[in-house]
Amino acid sequence: MRNKRPDGIVDYTGPAGGWGALKAVATSLKAQQIVVRGGQTLLKSNQPDGFDCPSCAWPDPKHTSSFEFCENGAKAVAWESTAKLIGADFFAKHSVAEIWKQSDHWIEDQGRVTEPLRYNAATDHYEVVTWAEAMSAIGAGLAAVPDPNQAEFYTSGRCSNEAAFLYQLFVRLYGTNNFPDCSNMCHEATSVGLPKSIGIGKGTVSLEDFDHADLILSIGHNPGTNHPRMMATLREVSRRGGKIIVFNPLKERSLERFESPQSVVEMATMSATQIASSYLQVKVGGDAAALKGIAKALVALDEAARASGGEPALDHAFIAEHTDGLEPYIADLARTDWADIEQASGLRRADLEDVARIYASSKATIACYGMGITQHRTGTSNVQQLANLLLLRGNMGRPGAGICPLRGHSNVQGDRTVGITERPMPLLLDQMKKVFNFEPPREHGHSVVESIAAMRDGKAKAIVCLGGNLAIASSDPQACAEGFRNLDLAVHITTKLNRTMLLMAKDTYILPCLGRTELDTQAGGPQSVTVEDSMSMVHASRGFLMPPGENVKSEIWIVGEIAKATLKGKGDIDWDAFVGNYDLIRDKIEAVFPDFADYNARIRKPGGFHLPNSAALRIWKTSSGKANFIVAEGIEEDETANTPDVLRLTTLRAHDQYNTTVYSLDDRYRGVFGRRDILFMNERDMARLGYAEGDVVDVATALQYAHPDRVVQKLTLVRYALPDGCIASYYPETQPLIALEDHDPQSFTPSYKSVPVTVRRAGGDVGAERGVARAGVVGQSQAAMV
Repeated sequence: MRNKRPDGIVDYTGPAGGWGALKAVATSLKAQQIVVRGGQTLLKSNQPDGFDCPSCAWPDPKHTSSFEFCENGAKAVAWESTAKLIGADFFAKHSVAEIWKQSDHWIEDQGRVTEPLRYNAATDHYEVVTWAEAMSAIGAGLAAVPDPNQAEFYTSGRCSNEAAFLYQLFVRLYGTNNFPDCSNMCHEATSVGLPKSIGIGKGTVSLEDFDHADLILSIGHNPGTNHPRMMATLREVSRRGGKIIVFNPLKERSLERFESPQSVVEMATMSATQIASSYLQVKVGGDAAALKGIAKALVALDEAARASGGEPALDHAFIAEHTDGLEPYIADLARTDWADIEQASGLRRADLEDVARIYASSKATIACYGMGITQHRTGTSNVQQLANLLLLRGNMGRPGAGICPLRGHSNVQGDRTVGITERPMPLLLDQMKKVFNFEPPREHGHSVVESIAAMRDGKAKAIVCLGGNLAIASSDPQACAEGFRNLDLAVHITTKLNRTMLLMAKDTYILPCLGRTELDTQAGGPQSVTVEDSMSMVHASRGFLMPPGENVKSEIWIVGEIAKATLKGKGDIDWDAFVGNYDLIRDKIEAVFPDFADYNARIRKPGGFHLPNSAALRIWKTSSGKANFIVAEGIEEDETANTPDVLRLTTLRAHDQYNTTVYSLDDRYRGVFGRRDILFMNERDMARLGYAEGDVVDVATALQYAHPDRVVQKLTLVRYALPDGCIASYYPETQPLIALEDHDPQSFTPSYKSVPVTVRRAGGDVGAERGVARAGVVGQSQAAMV
C-alpha cells in the first residue's frame, strides 16, 4: 500500500471531458458571478452571429452546433465577462506594494479594470486619470524618445486583425519595426522554419482534412487543456478507425481517454473513447532524435522494398517533382547511429520502427505539434524535421494530409498575417509605402527576447503593451523586472490587472479595453472585428454584452488616440475615420494584402473565408522553388550535462490555466487540487536521488552561463509517469530558471520545454540570493522580480 499522498494530490482515474468538464464550467460561471448571463453568453461563443472565443485558435466547423465551446473556452469567457469590477475605490484602497504581495491568481481575479489609470510614485497608488490626460501624456512620452528604435510595441494574440493592422501602421509611421509579440514565445519557430521548408509559415491543413486522415501524429502538445475543442475532432478520427500516435513526455489524460460532453451515450453510460492508439513517452528534448529515428526506419523500409520488389515506403514521384535536398538528408540519417537515437529519445528502436511501418501504410497523414516541439534551442530545426518526415511520403498538399501547428491564443496567427512582425518582408513594406504614401523603416526590429534585453540594458526607453502579461510570460523574470523599471514610459492596454503592470517605469499607465464578448459601438454604429484561426480561416467576431463601464474603450479606439497624440498629423492618416468604421480598416488591409480580396463582403458570410495557402496547393514559395529537405546536424535539442544529478525540466500549464492566467489552483487531470507548488518526478528518479513523494525541494539551473543562483524554492515532489531523468513543473512559476540567453538562435523562442536543472532539499540561505522564486508562498514568479 502506498504512503499517503501530499495534501491536494489524488489519483485521478476518470477520462478527460465528461461530467467533470460540465461541473468546471458551472463553477467558473458561479465564481465570476454570472451564472445566468454567462450561460447566455456561451451560446454566442464561436457562432456565425456571435463572438470568437478569446481562448484558443482551433477552427470552427462549417456546421456549428448550439454548443461550440469547450471547458477551458468557457473559463476564458467567464474570466473576461465577469461581473467583478475594479475602479477608483479599489486602487485607493490598495497600494501597488500591497497588490504585489498577492498571488497572480488573486490579482487577475479582482475583476475588470474600468477606468484609465496613472501610477503616482509619491503615494504608490494607481489613480484615475481622464482619457484626454492619459493620451496627451503618452503621446508626449513617445514623442520624447530620442530614437524610435528605443521604443517597444508588444502585442498579445487576443487583439483583432483590425487593431493589429492599425497598430503596425502607427508604429511604422512612428519609425520602428520593434514588434515583440506573444508568438515569439510559442510558434515563432514555425514562422521561421516552415517558410524555408515549404514556403509558408503556417499549417497546410483544414479542419475537413481530419475527416480523411488515416493517421495523426500528435507531438508535444496537450489538447485537453490547451485547445480542448480539438478533442471532438480526435474523437471522431479514433471512432472511425484512424490511428493516433502520441509523442509526449507526460501521460496526458485527454490523449488517453475522452468523454464527450456532447455525446448523450457517453455521458449517460459514463463511457469514453480511447484517443491514442500508441503512446510513446519521448524524453524531454528527445523529439528531434525520435523524428530522425522514424525517418531512418522509413528509408530502410524503402530500401528493403526496392530490393524485394515490394511497395516503396517513400513517395518517389512526389519527391522528384516537388522537393529538393533529399540526398544530403538521407546521408545525414545514415550517419545517425541507432544507439544515439535511443539514448536521446528515450524510445526503443523497435518502437520507432513500428511507427515507421504504420506511417508507411497510411495513405494520408497529418502531423500536429505544439510547443513541445518549438520551445527548444533547436525549435526551428525541430519544425523542419517534422516537415521532412511528411515530405518523404508526399503528405503535403493533398486531402487528409499536411502539417498542423497548434497555435495558442485565438488570433496570434492573424496578428502576424496583417503585419505584426519584427522581421518584415520587403513586399510588406513596399505595399505599406504604396498604400499609405510613407517610407516605412526597413531594418529588422526586436522580438520579445531582444526587447527584454534592450530594456534590461537601458537601451529601450518606452513600451506599449497591446494586451498580455509580458514580464510573466517571458523567460527570465529577473531581467524583465529590471527592464521595466529602467523605462521612462510603460503603457498597458488591458481588460484586467496583472503583475506586469506592477513593475513601474517612471511613468506607467493602464488603459481599459473592451473584451471579445462586448458590444463595440463607434461613430458608424456597432462594429465587428475579425480573427484568423490556426487553419487560416478568417471570420467575424461580434460582441453583444454591454461594456463594464463608459470609460472602457475598444483597442482600435485606443490605438487611434495614441497615434494621434504621438504623431501629430504625421502620415496624413484619418485615424478618426478608421475608428468610426472598421470597414475602412479592412479596405486598407485588402489593399496591402491581396489575399484579403473582397474582405468586407466575405466576412459578412457565415463562417468567413479561407486565406490561400500556397503549400496546400503544392506551390512552393522557397528559394529553390520546391519543398526543401533541411538537414539538422546531430540529435540534441538543448544543452546537456552528462552527470546523473542533472535533470531535464519541462514547463507546463495546469488544466485551470490559459497562458499566464490561472483560473484556479486546480489541475484536475493530473490529480492536483488547491496548489501549484509541485515538481513532478517519476519514482525511480526519486529513489535514485534519495527522495520520496512529499519531500520539499529547491530547483536550481544547471546551465553553465546562467547565474548559479537561479533557484525556485519549496516545490513538493509528486510522483508522475515521466521518462527517466525528466521532471515537470508549472509555468510561469519556474520562469526564473530560464536565462534570457537560453533560446533558439533562429527564432529567439525561449527554451521553456527543456531546462537542465539540479534538485536539492529545501533550505539553506538561498532565499536571500538574486533570482529566487518561492513557489506557493507569494504566488508565482514574482519573488524573483523583487
